[in-house]
Amino acid sequence: MMEALAISPDATIKTLVTQGEFASSADPNEVLTTVLGSCICTCLHDPVARLGGLNHFLLGDQPEGHAESTKYGVYSMELLINDLLKRGARRERLQAKVAGGAHMLAGASDIGQRNTDFALRFLERENIALIGQNLGGDRARRIRFWPVTGRTQVMLVQNTETAEMEAQTARRAALPEDTGDVELF
Repeated sequence: MMEALAISPDATIKTLVTQGEFASSADPNEVLTTVLGSCICTCLHDPVARLGGLNHFLLGDQPEGHAESTKYGVYSMELLINDLLKRGARRERLQAKVAGGAHMLAGASDIGQRNTDFALRFLERENIALIGQNLGGDRARRIRFWPVTGRTQVMLVQNTETAEMEAQTARRAALPEDTGDVELF
């Protein structure tokens, strides 16, 4: 399990990673942050290279016929891993911590569980060591990740904040896929 830790006073650079984004860093003064509901974030860290990164994906599996997009886990994971490898990480040293996957809307399908299943399968298939997880439940999470050390902090969000965050997520998910085409009538 990921443990809750105090915020580092040394972290002077805070980078917010939103849905469909990822970030990596080797700066000891940087902390990567995100807020999750049913989405998943994967924090990857190479302890020897002293660098790491975090992604935030909306859906695990990419539906057939959809363009590659970082909102899908498979593409988001590959981009994050490749970015870390380019910066000097080694695949066999990568350590993962995964958070999110909450079941946010009672009575709705459990996207959070499907996202969780995807993330765990992906890490197992890619032989990336899973050293921490904070998954499921019915509350959103705020994540702070120090990429140089791999330290991770998970905070549960109050239910009043959770409802608004999930409503925003549902609105974004309902938007049509951006194909780059324009249809006028």
